[in-house]
Amino acid sequence: MPQVFVNYRTGDEESVATMIARELSRRFGGERIFFASNSIELGHRFPAELVRAVEECDALLAVIGPRWTEVRGADGRPAVESERDWTRREIETALDRGILVIPVLVGKATRIDPAVLPDDLRELADCQYRRFDHRNADADLTSLGTSLARLLPELGAVDRDARASREAAEARSHKTPGRDSGHTRMRARDVEQRVRGGIGNLNGDLGTFVSEPQGPVNTGRGHQYNAPHFEGDNTGVQFTAGDNSGTVHQRFERERRRSDDER
Repeated sequence: MPQVFVNYRTGDEESVATMIARELSRRFGGERIFFASNSIELGHRFPAELVRAVEECDALLAVIGPRWTEVRGADGRPAVESERDWTRREIETALDRGILVIPVLVGKATRIDPAVLPDDLRELADCQYRRFDHRNADADLTSLGTSLARLLPELGAVDRDARASREAAEARSHKTPGRDSGHTRMRARDVEQRVRGGIGNLNGDLGTFVSEPQGPVNTGRGHQYNAPHFEGDNTGVQFTAGDNSGTVHQRFERERRRSDDER
């Protein structure tokens, strides 16, 4: 059963009605939006389907452009004056049944003068309306959908579920799955624990090293001890003293021993 019926007049902004129906179908699902050219199956009785859809909907959007009251029927008179005009009959049915009717004024369309409406349609002029501007189409479509989600509980539930799914998908895309969902998994070859004698620390403490292109990183508590990486005769050993809570010091072991011999 459709929750929203999109009503429009051929010859007056039917392209906007198509845009509205398409966006609402995308946001809430096509089965919840009735748009005659899309929603009536082949071979089904057009009049019966229109009446049924209007009677069962929760809201009717009356798309009204600048020519809405000017479009003429086959007899040359304004179409809105004809009791057989389907645009008029759909709105009348919704008003008679107490269904929420929302005029959508397009472009330069102004509020309808009750004097130009048939007696049984004049209530339309009193209904609170929304505006649609081609220059602000995306924002206006979003705003209209948000208003419907607030007014119609079933559409609101659909909207919340869709938003929750999007947020969950975005959260998953920003982290790598691991044993602990709160932490990013590291590849085993990039994380090593070694003791003194290889890459380790001067205290012989066990530390964790994360390999990066710039070199190993010590995440343990002891000093970081790096294998040779310096200019010279490659006979000395460079190490970094300290941890990430204090100052980092660097010096060459071979130079220190030479200084001790000279004293």
